[in-house]
Amino acid sequence: MSTYTVRHARTADVRGIHELLEPYVRRRILLGKDLVLLYESVQEFVVAEEDATGRLIGCGALHVIWEDLAEVRTLIVSDDWLHRGVGRRLVEALEERARRIGVSRLFCLTFEVEFFTRRGFAPIGEQVVDPDVYSQLVRSPDEGVAEFLDLAHVKPNTLGNTRMLKTL
Repeated sequence: MSTYTVRHARTADVRGIHELLEPYVRRRILLGKDLVLLYESVQEFVVAEEDATGRLIGCGALHVIWEDLAEVRTLIVSDDWLHRGVGRRLVEALEERARRIGVSRLFCLTFEVEFFTRRGFAPIGEQVVDPDVYSQLVRSPDEGVAEFLDLAHVKPNTLGNTRMLKTL
């Protein structure tokens, strides 16, 4: 059985992250990201790398939204590595990073409700931040923030997804 390592992403990983992302974009599961956006956010990513080949088999990113809140985004595991603990290890690495930088709540927008429920996430309703914080967040141009706030303009891209939250 092959082994893998979870580590912080490097700029040399960006094209591999993009390759992992593309099949999910074609299936309309995840939104596409231009290479430039992946390079700009490489510091947010962790990757899972197959030890024997160096091939990227998974990735995930932690995007800070507010003082105590971050989003787990672009969580992907290669089809041939599904159900082998890779996704769990990626989420654990992102949770560890969140704790290290002072984030106490994690948000995700997902079709994989059972997976995230097993990781301690729960579906959320409308009011998850104070009105003062909401008034600040609504100014953000980031689509992930709009998804978190459940703003109408992102609805066509998020239909069928579940908004979930975990307190660390």
